[in-house]
Amino acid sequence: MAVMKIRGGDLDLVEYEFTSFSPGENIRPCGLKKDYRLTPVSGTVAARAPARIHLTVLDMNRFSPDHPGGGGIGFAIGVYCTAEVECTPSGIEIDYTREPILRHFAEAFRQVVGYEGGFKIRARDHQYEHVGLGSTSTILIAVANALNVAVGSPLTSDELRLLLGCNFVEETEAGNVAFGFETGVGPAASSHGGMVVMGDELALIYRHAFAGGKKVYIAIPASDISSAGEKEFDLLMNKARTLDYRDRELKSYLVLMDLIPALERGDLRKAGEVIWEIEFRGSKRAEVEHHGFEIYRYMAALRDAGLEFVGMSSVGPSIAVITDLPEEAVTEILAKAGLRVAIATTVDNEGLKIHLEERA
Repeated sequence: MAVMKIRGGDLDLVEYEFTSFSPGENIRPCGLKKDYRLTPVSGTVAARAPARIHLTVLDMNRFSPDHPGGGGIGFAIGVYCTAEVECTPSGIEIDYTREPILRHFAEAFRQVVGYEGGFKIRARDHQYEHVGLGSTSTILIAVANALNVAVGSPLTSDELRLLLGCNFVEETEAGNVAFGFETGVGPAASSHGGMVVMGDELALIYRHAFAGGKKVYIAIPASDISSAGEKEFDLLMNKARTLDYRDRELKSYLVLMDLIPALERGDLRKAGEVIWEIEFRGSKRAEVEHHGFEIYRYMAALRDAGLEFVGMSSVGPSIAVITDLPEEAVTEILAKAGLRVAIATTVDNEGLKIHLEERA
């Protein structure tokens, strides 16, 4: 695959070779491999996981495709991915359009817990791919939890997040996989709901219910700028790293001293002010400018119209708005800015749901 150059400063230029491999190879057990007492269930385990809005990474110098982390903040939304898993005598049968990424994690899970049987997996994502809504991480955490329950729940929720983060992959055109970028924000938000704050190495630092009773509106501006593959690597590993050298302390301070207190007292407007400040800082600025300054124009227009909380998710271009205003008023505000409501939903403050459907 491609060899990409990473520049972290004037004298910091290294090469990173994207290496693809077959699903099931290069498994990272994360210290979780041991003897578990497995009790495979009879029936179908069904899981439903909320997608996430990823507001920012805290420091992109602390993660890469082969090192998950970097910290970050984000929240779960009422847009869902689902997974169904059955235990079978052998093999892995997958019904999903992006089969390689599920096969790789299923093999990682089998190796770690010592399961010698097979799985039948059916998965459905939220159909909003590569627009910043975390389709990959959301479907994977749904499948991970369904696999876990199907064999008797040997791993905890935090252990599943760790295993997923260390083995997070994206598929290639040839049907192989390669390690991808993972902060852990998506799986944590999907698992627990609400707003989460992540530290490095996938550590869940803080979780709190967020924007209860408010509405979430998501606009997806047209953009011909790719946010996947080599384009994403070049963005995250070059300009974003350089900007985070400068602003990582400020972003961390804003989260600790302003955002978390605002969440504690349920102050949506103050939380929105903090996020708006972060939109212009460090790697978040690189992510927004990746799509051109038009994204800033859109978000500024929405802020100027009085919407309390406005932020671009991940590498975009999706823009999330949280407000008390009714949908009619928000639709009018968005239209004046040249946008439309693509998704109208709420924050999911409950997180992943899972249940067993017994065989008749």
